[in-house]
Amino acid sequence: MNLVNLSAPFELVGRQAQFQRITQVLARDGDLLIVGVPGSGRRTLVRRAAQEVGAAIVEVDCIRVTDGQRFVQLLCESIDQTFQSAATQALMQEWIANEAMELFVLNSEASSRQRLKPMRTESPETLWQAFEALLHLLQQLAELLGGRVVLILQSFPHIRSWDRNRVWETFLRKEIERQTQVSYVLVATIAETSLHPDEPGNSLETVQLAPLSNDVVAAWVQAVLHGEGLTFDPRSQALELFVNAVQGHLGDASALVRRLKSVRVSDGLIRDWHVQQAIQELLADLSMVFESLLMLLPANQTHLLESLALDPTDKPQSRDYIHKHCLSRGGSLQGAIAGLQHKGLIYGSEQGYRLALPLFALWLRQRLS
Repeated sequence: MNLVNLSAPFELVGRQAQFQRITQVLARDGDLLIVGVPGSGRRTLVRRAAQEVGAAIVEVDCIRVTDGQRFVQLLCESIDQTFQSAATQALMQEWIANEAMELFVLNSEASSRQRLKPMRTESPETLWQAFEALLHLLQQLAELLGGRVVLILQSFPHIRSWDRNRVWETFLRKEIERQTQVSYVLVATIAETSLHPDEPGNSLETVQLAPLSNDVVAAWVQAVLHGEGLTFDPRSQALELFVNAVQGHLGDASALVRRLKSVRVSDGLIRDWHVQQAIQELLADLSMVFESLLMLLPANQTHLLESLALDPTDKPQSRDYIHKHCLSRGGSLQGAIAGLQHKGLIYGSEQGYRLALPLFALWLRQRLS
């Protein structure tokens, strides 16, 4: 059985079915929620699908959005970077003159290109008008191009950190249902699938990216290394070490294989110690990132994360596990589980609550042992 199309680009390996589905949704101007852990290839799949259907891509990283004003600024910047042709610039000039003169301006710069920028405002009403106007501008740009526009909202649930009453989110979800030529793609962690589908604006088609199977990862990495004149020593456990280290995680597999591609051995055989050395070098390079990540977590989430790294279980709520690791009972534990799931750091019950970033889990185990 053909487990994986090895001729496909790396980010599509093992994801061809999801890619086809995303492409079909965007081709019919649909909207979708794509969920998975960080490094699972969510944005890359959407970008490739948007390119496949000839859509212009506008992208906002919601982690960088700290309030409504920042949201407007980043959305404006992305629109400006995406639409630079003379025709779209002319449309934006006309749009400002007719609809948004007090909200936006096109400033000429040394590059001879005009840049779309929002007017500075402290008024919540004016800020809201600017936000509405930009979403309507996207529809007009799509109509002018006679094609499609895809608005990718990366880490979308993050806006709830400041949009406490979900005013901005509710309006966005209504726009998702109303607009016809702009496809909205919300990129989130798997925890986002727990939203009630009967709520307004939540009836998005959902594409979920689970970890790749070990067979897919093994077939892919062997094909990549073969192209470099390398192969895993069949008498060793090198391939098994690789597969166990990345556990189906696309980002970690990519990072580790880049290390192995630089290995220079006279007979072209990668042995156990080559893989082990590559893993240790990678963990050393990522150490500061992992340390910073831990520092940002509340104490109860850090404690639970470390417990799951050292002692994996599919029942962290069990009395024995709570007692063994001195975890808080009740709401505090459930809050820690939910918090880690929303951050994309652990899977839910369907994957046995294991850590979602395998190299991070390995680093934690080494750090704590």
